[in-house]
Amino acid sequence: MSAKSMNLFPASFSAIWTEFRANKKPKHTVLYDRFLFVLAITLLFIGFIIVASASMPEGQRLTENPFHFVQRHVVYLLGCTLIMIFGLQIPIEKWQQYNAHILIISILALVAVLVVGKTVNGSTRWLSAGPINIQVSEIAKLTFFCYLSSYIVRRHTEVTERSKGFVKPLIVFGILAVLILLQPDLGTIVVMFITTVGLLFLAGAKIRDFIGLLITGSLAAVALVIYEPYRMARVTSFLDPWQDPFGDGYQLTQSLMAFGRGDWFGQGLGNSIQKLEYLPEAHTDFIFAIWAEELGLFGVIALLLLQLTLALRALHIGAQALKTEHFFSGYLALAIGIWLSFQAAVNTGAASGVLPTKGLTLPLVSYGGSSLWVMTLAVVILLRVDHERRLACVQATQRGVS
Repeated sequence: MSAKSMNLFPASFSAIWTEFRANKKPKHTVLYDRFLFVLAITLLFIGFIIVASASMPEGQRLTENPFHFVQRHVVYLLGCTLIMIFGLQIPIEKWQQYNAHILIISILALVAVLVVGKTVNGSTRWLSAGPINIQVSEIAKLTFFCYLSSYIVRRHTEVTERSKGFVKPLIVFGILAVLILLQPDLGTIVVMFITTVGLLFLAGAKIRDFIGLLITGSLAAVALVIYEPYRMARVTSFLDPWQDPFGDGYQLTQSLMAFGRGDWFGQGLGNSIQKLEYLPEAHTDFIFAIWAEELGLFGVIALLLLQLTLALRALHIGAQALKTEHFFSGYLALAIGIWLSFQAAVNTGAASGVLPTKGLTLPLVSYGGSSLWVMTLAVVILLRVDHERRLACVQATQRGVS
């Protein structure tokens, strides 16, 4: 087998799709993770189906067009396709090289949100670009994880042996946290904090520093909850939503009703009652509740397994990259894996009453352009990390044979 044939890689979404449609084993060594690709497409497809079902009553009420959100979601999915086509062609080296630049751009964008951002439901989180609203905090997650991965590679000894090296990236995190908190958006900060803690732990940080960070972060979260009455109300309503089912506990009680109606096999796709203006944010933050009502326990288990598999696949790709000494790629993939798993856990936990409401989307499933695009880009990065690792292994084998 020639080196040329081995190095062929479907570097775009269309090339990958053509290979799948051909339904035959490729003649060259497979240099990308087909399982991860299929998994991501499956979740995007499930998201489209359930968004179409959950959003029609809301679309009818707001615009007198039941397909309003469906049409917008199709546009978002087209954007995901473009991200796959162009994102797969960006070498991981470029993400490492320009990590500081894109982080600075994210910080400036977060500042711009506070100045000229769009306010919805009391939160100023979006920059308007024509008909598209961009939630900058979603982008800030990925850019910060790129920076953190690069920092760990450059300062690994400091991170693992000196408290000073451990604290430096936390200062950057603190700047982002303050800007995001002013929007306000505590849920995003929690996701970023947990991912940061997890990545520093996997990088080999001292247990002393790790425990100190956990304690500090937990105390800060408690203080933020106590300081804001609406956050405190969310916590108290989470503990006993039935105490005030038409007030602070309304959203959670309606969500729990959806789970109860779902039973084992659900009411059938499209047959949800809670989406008929009973459950607020049915197509975004609480889409998992509508899925549970329409598909039942078995549908819930299936979707949770898909989300778990996605996160585990990301962690596996990261671990394999570290084994082959692709350190930046490995740490970035691990960060994405922690991020995806924790955000999915918070979204499903909030919908089922296991965790307080945080306003986080379900990865690759919930309605929302910014979340879909950033999550798709994260998956694209995982595919690229895995491709470059496989390509390096094949080239090393060829050199050994020659």
